[in-house]
Amino acid sequence: MFKNTFFVKIEEFFPEKQEKIFLAFVLEKIKIRQKWAVFSAAIFLVTVPVFFQAPMVRQLPWLSLAMTGFWLWLSLKLLRKRSTNLWGDLLLGFTWIWFTGSIYWGWLRQEPFLHLPVEAMFVPWALWCLSHNREMVGNCFYLGSLLGTAVTDGYFYITGLIPYWRSLMIVQSEMALEVFQDALTKVRTSWGITWIILLVGILLFSGLLPLQSKKLCWWAFGGAVLSTIIVDSLFLLIAFVA
Repeated sequence: MFKNTFFVKIEEFFPEKQEKIFLAFVLEKIKIRQKWAVFSAAIFLVTVPVFFQAPMVRQLPWLSLAMTGFWLWLSLKLLRKRSTNLWGDLLLGFTWIWFTGSIYWGWLRQEPFLHLPVEAMFVPWALWCLSHNREMVGNCFYLGSLLGTAVTDGYFYITGLIPYWRSLMIVQSEMALEVFQDALTKVRTSWGITWIILLVGILLFSGLLPLQSKKLCWWAFGGAVLSTIIVDSLFLLIAFVA
């Protein structure tokens, strides 16, 4: 009698425990996939649109600005549905980046000192949202992208490349190559190379550390920061090839 009762209890306990373990395993796998999906999407949304928006803002700035409305509409539409809420959140952060990029590169690109202030236009809103646990993924993505922008701009200031930036924005396209070559002479110096190494280290630290977190918002932040290295490397490669 005692043995039968004991084994019944064991049979009742282990299936339930195994079920909980299995569910926890599945949920953990889903979370891991979500992390990498958010991380990959963050990198995509920083790297790819840059090369799509860059020529647009020079030729059709009003079209680029108007597209902000489409991104905002799409992000809000995705936010309303539980199944797509995450991607609407991320896309909303991308919308702020697209809008500020359209404003600066469309009409203010000749003044480098305005770049960071314009790009940082939505920082108060992003910080307010984060303090109220709203749109965490999108706002962390926006702030991560802004950090990358600040580091890149910092390199221009430190190495004295600001005059070349301004020249590139006003010269004719056939003269751009000469400006690029002059700028690269500063990049190739020991001072320029040293600061590349230091700032890449800062970006790697700032981008990889958030990936230790289990929160998706930090993976969006890390992806945005690390994508700065990719974008800057591509532009530098183009400059060297040219």
